[in-house]
Amino acid sequence: MDGDDQVLVERFLDALWVENGLSKNTLSAYRSDLSQLALWQKKNNKMRLFDLKREHLLRYLAHIQQQGKSSRTNARLLSSVKRLFQYLIRENELAVDPTAQIDSPRYMKALPSSLTESDIEALLNAPDVDNAQGQRDQAMLETLYASGLRVSELIGLQLSQLNLNEGLVRIVGKGDKERLVPLGENAILSVQHYLINARPELLKGRQSDAVFVSNRGQGMTRQTFWYLIKRYVITAGINKPVSPHTLRHAFATHLLNHGADLRVLQMLLGHSNLSTTQIYTHVAKERLKSIHAQHHPRG
Repeated sequence: MDGDDQVLVERFLDALWVENGLSKNTLSAYRSDLSQLALWQKKNNKMRLFDLKREHLLRYLAHIQQQGKSSRTNARLLSSVKRLFQYLIRENELAVDPTAQIDSPRYMKALPSSLTESDIEALLNAPDVDNAQGQRDQAMLETLYASGLRVSELIGLQLSQLNLNEGLVRIVGKGDKERLVPLGENAILSVQHYLINARPELLKGRQSDAVFVSNRGQGMTRQTFWYLIKRYVITAGINKPVSPHTLRHAFATHLLNHGADLRVLQMLLGHSNLSTTQIYTHVAKERLKSIHAQHHPRG
């Protein structure tokens, strides 16, 4: 990507960051998409991104598809380019948007796998709470399922973010957006028990601001927690692929199944767009169809 295109892309990304508070990973994905397009444009059409026309973009999308890329990749690329040209139109640097008459490729979103409520019950009861490690692990599992936190938010949780008297946890999520998430009674009791009885034993006199600490008195890592979940899945007799993110899916799915509002779920999960949350409505619909087939006389 030449200097002029580089300046254009960075101006656009700066505007996205200021206006939408997008994460570094999202901005990096936009930068990668636009850089690849700029290189192809310069090689094949001897033109800058600024001069992109509808026919050029259609040829590039066809080129990507011929390389075996998925419709999801095409849709993401087109989304990046659409936002770039919307920015240029808004800044009065262009009069015509070359992406306006191009529809995004349709693709099926993969439904997130989830756990049943009985699966969750078995998993939460799997740790041996007669020792400090088991009390910590149960508190982490209870917190994850009760709040729907991302695993990075869970392991990064600081004491200052907990308000157990109010039953709330304060989270700074993607894009530095803050949200308050309630904890259920079981999670509150489990975390209180861990903080009073197990955490001091794990710290052995050392100081830490992390809520959940390792056997060495340090903050937990994503890898360690992943390993713990795999172990408890076996103990609970669950024969499904389970990751820390699976508990976030279970949190969302079970709330919807019990009548939660989609907008409330969006706030609890920390999603910027409702469209991200709407994938869970498909999960709930599958559950409804299953119940109908099982109990309706003509199901």
